[in-house]
Amino acid sequence: MSLTCIIVDDEPNAVNLLELHIQQTSDWQLLAKCYNALEALAFLKTNKTDLIFLDINMPKLDGMELAALLPPEVKIVFTTAYAEYAAASYNFQTIDYLLKPITLKRFLAAQQKIVTAFSHARLPDASTASAPDYFFVKSGKTLQQIRLPELLYFEGEKEYVRVVTVKGETLVYKRLKDIAEQLGPPFIRVHNSYIVNTGRIDKIQDNHIFIGEKSIPLSDKFRAGFMELIQQRFL
Repeated sequence: MSLTCIIVDDEPNAVNLLELHIQQTSDWQLLAKCYNALEALAFLKTNKTDLIFLDINMPKLDGMELAALLPPEVKIVFTTAYAEYAAASYNFQTIDYLLKPITLKRFLAAQQKIVTAFSHARLPDASTASAPDYFFVKSGKTLQQIRLPELLYFEGEKEYVRVVTVKGETLVYKRLKDIAEQLGPPFIRVHNSYIVNTGRIDKIQDNHIFIGEKSIPLSDKFRAGFMELIQQRFL
């Protein structure tokens, strides 16, 4: 996936390391390296970017203050040495929160979250009038119609997936990963074993998603993409 990005960090060594990670692992276009928030704001007045790698502890204007000034379409990966800001960072369009020094392994994990988040943003909305509101699944010798508005969640069980709707459950021989690749919003993967219909969520509490009486775990791996989709529905 081709994306544009900038780095905003007052530490040259941190900037150089991030640039190296980007060059080694992606075809993303690094548009600018800004060494303070004011420099970044000046750049963004005349340029657009998909993604900002943003440090927090910077002089004059810190990363959190800059994040509050960014347009909602610009996504953020915070890069910092301070773990205590992690929870507050998700008040913005945050995809991930990287603690320095950023290893290649950790950057690759963040890269997966970034690709997932932008893929979801670019997929057609399954709820639009132009899209079919149903699909068929094969269960044994039966082709079962599943209506999207009635779908609650998918639960992976080894080589099978349990498709749970308001009318009941259907077990299909399919991998959860394959289903996740076929569905766009409002469906999103939240755990290695679950895909949920965000339109059917009753509440989110303590790293769990509740659909009726069902408690579904929200894993760190999928949190950023999920919270990005949820923030689009904030009042």
